[in-house]
Amino acid sequence: MSKKRLIRNTVLTVSILAASASLVFAQDPKPSEDASTKVRKVKEEKDKIYSNWISRDVEYIVTSEERKAYKALKTDEERENFIENFWRRRDPDPDTEENEYREEYYERIAYANEHYASGIPGWKTDRGKIYITFGKPDSIESHPSGGAYDRPSYEGGGSTTAYPFEIWFYRHLDNVGEGIEIEFVDPTGTGEYRIARSPNEKDALLNVPGAGLTTAESLGLANKGDRISGIGGGNNFTREQDSPFRRQEILVALQRPPKVKFGDLEKVAGGDSGVIDNNPLEFDMRVDFFRQSDDRVITAFTIQTENKELSFSDNGGLQTARMNIFGRVMAVSGKRSGIFEDSVTTNATPTELAEAKDRKSIYQKAIALTPGTYKVDVVVRDVVTGNKGIRSIGFTVPRYEETKLATSTLILASTLRTTTERDIGGSFVIGSSKVIPNLSGIYKKGQAVGIYMQVYNTGIDQTTLRPAVDVEYLLLKDGKEVLRQAENWEGLSDSGQRLTLARLIPTATLATGDYELKIKIKDRVKDNQTLEPTAKFTIVQP
Repeated sequence: MSKKRLIRNTVLTVSILAASASLVFAQDPKPSEDASTKVRKVKEEKDKIYSNWISRDVEYIVTSEERKAYKALKTDEERENFIENFWRRRDPDPDTEENEYREEYYERIAYANEHYASGIPGWKTDRGKIYITFGKPDSIESHPSGGAYDRPSYEGGGSTTAYPFEIWFYRHLDNVGEGIEIEFVDPTGTGEYRIARSPNEKDALLNVPGAGLTTAESLGLANKGDRISGIGGGNNFTREQDSPFRRQEILVALQRPPKVKFGDLEKVAGGDSGVIDNNPLEFDMRVDFFRQSDDRVITAFTIQTENKELSFSDNGGLQTARMNIFGRVMAVSGKRSGIFEDSVTTNATPTELAEAKDRKSIYQKAIALTPGTYKVDVVVRDVVTGNKGIRSIGFTVPRYEETKLATSTLILASTLRTTTERDIGGSFVIGSSKVIPNLSGIYKKGQAVGIYMQVYNTGIDQTTLRPAVDVEYLLLKDGKEVLRQAENWEGLSDSGQRLTLARLIPTATLATGDYELKIKIKDRVKDNQTLEPTAKFTIVQP
């Protein structure tokens, strides 16, 4: 049994045991009755489990419409069907046995109960609620002991003494906003942190006259009483998110259950809406393949748009553009093989806006697929203008036979480097490399051309224990060779399962114009099998 399934089953078992225990303690024992002849109230126990599901398990993510529909159900069979459909609507890949969303959700509940309990179950605490609903924050600033605290300028400056508090930061929360900070304060010292509705809540000296003053208050330019009451001067907030109105808006948004993402885009991808709009959003897309196992191939979908196609709007002093992306992968049989939905955000200061519009926004999603023929439908929407673009691409996932020399897709990259700890779990990571494809194939003179490709099923020279494979890179311009380099396999051996070709071609000395790259691969062990993948690119003046 997988760890995820074990956690989920444990949570469900605890719910069932808790329901059973509450029934035992609620009963009024009557010694005069013969327990062996008394009818067991099995239905009442089942009803308790179903009511716990709606009031405990999914309390934070069920919508008001779903709650109303669930309460109107009459039979256990109807409730079971509802629960099954509830999770299916949130399943990122409905055609697999596992429901990744449900598994992760119950993991969050288990984590909250383990780490945030404080006299009440962890899932009932404010931190537990936020963690269960939105997942792990991107960063946490923790002050578990409180104590001396120097306020930042946007809180007024000055020094005070603080209760224990934490600040959780999320780069993006759907239907809440960008750069969201959530502050939790423990004023009782019991470990129960509560969401702060004001930055003053962590101030232990707030109600002590003359103590814990802000910079303006210590200079006599503001009155502490006005800060406490929230009126008058003294609250010179320097960040939009710190204004009382925006803070309250965020708190209200955090109470709403997350929406099932991009349902309207799924309809567009299905062709339900006909002509999508009069101002379609242009974007490029490519599909790349990398062998994972004998029957699984990592299929990477890369989507790129020009920032000038997006609309920027002010968001807390930053110019921000965001596009929502929905993709659906279908097998030739019509079976859905996977979906992906996400947001891509681009930020720039007002002075950087012109330069930012000359750049591109890029997104990638990798899905493991079996060899075969598929189609992917992708819809991209500009959040500000509502403009949409749609593309459908048919593709064939290759089958990598053990006896044949083969390669992954040849990628020309705009960024190619070794991964760091910060890259773990991120996008554009292939093996130990960070590879961001250049979908346009256009490079500015002086910008290095990244080359990335994997070679499979190569032979090994048993004398040197190195790949018995000759690899040459040829660069052609107008049909004439301008560069030839050979691959050096010294110190490299992976038993021939996978070889990685990753290098940068400098362009500072190359003339502008169109180029063709050829990679000649010859296996000297396996019957001199050869391959010659190619790619084209263009060098332009900066």
